[in-house]
Amino acid sequence: MQPDLPQQGDFILSQRSSSKQPEAAFKPPHSILETIFAFPPSRDTLGGTAYLIVENTVNILIDCPAWNETNEQFLHQQGGISLLFLTHRGGIGRVQEFQSTFGCPIIIQEQEAYLLPGLNVRSFQKELTITPRCCAIWTPGHSPGSACLYYTAAGGVLFSGRHLLPNRQGEPVPWRTSKTFHWPRQLQSVESLKGHFTAETLSYICPGANTGFLRGKGVIDQAYQSLSRLNRES
Repeated sequence: MQPDLPQQGDFILSQRSSSKQPEAAFKPPHSILETIFAFPPSRDTLGGTAYLIVENTVNILIDCPAWNETNEQFLHQQGGISLLFLTHRGGIGRVQEFQSTFGCPIIIQEQEAYLLPGLNVRSFQKELTITPRCCAIWTPGHSPGSACLYYTAAGGVLFSGRHLLPNRQGEPVPWRTSKTFHWPRQLQSVESLKGHFTAETLSYICPGANTGFLRGKGVIDQAYQSLSRLNRES
């Protein structure tokens, strides 16, 4: 179950200052599903893709996009951020600036909450109901606190962080690297996810990186069928 993907480095809290590129250099977020926007990959998170769920009463940012004027203005135009959910330590990026600007609490699995001292953090253990339509699921393996966010709209959407990434064929797979925290636990987490869903409750996966392999689709469709085809290997 090994994808044909390039290697990447450590996922660490970035301390880089905000980029000073001209505003025209930044691409704006784009709509991928009716209530979901995807941000361009960010160097602050080593090429990670962040997402925004926009609803009438709550907006949820999944992982940190690049901190720049384009993204900040877009978030203000959408009504700000109600909650910021981090799928794993690699999605932290410039989280302090996002919380300071928008006043949003941060949700992260308890084993990685220590990485955010002095911030307004809500941690969870195994699962957490965030809103009536969103819940967090702990999926350890890629990192100790790796977690997915499940959203019930559009037939069910799973924001998988780096727990599941698209391979070159655009199929979701767990990805083992030299920096993987615990490969057998990651495979166990994949098996556990299969039991959470059915073809009726999981239509799409929004991966946290390697979205270029989706070739413009923006999402992995027929998600449950693809997930159920994964065979557990050691």
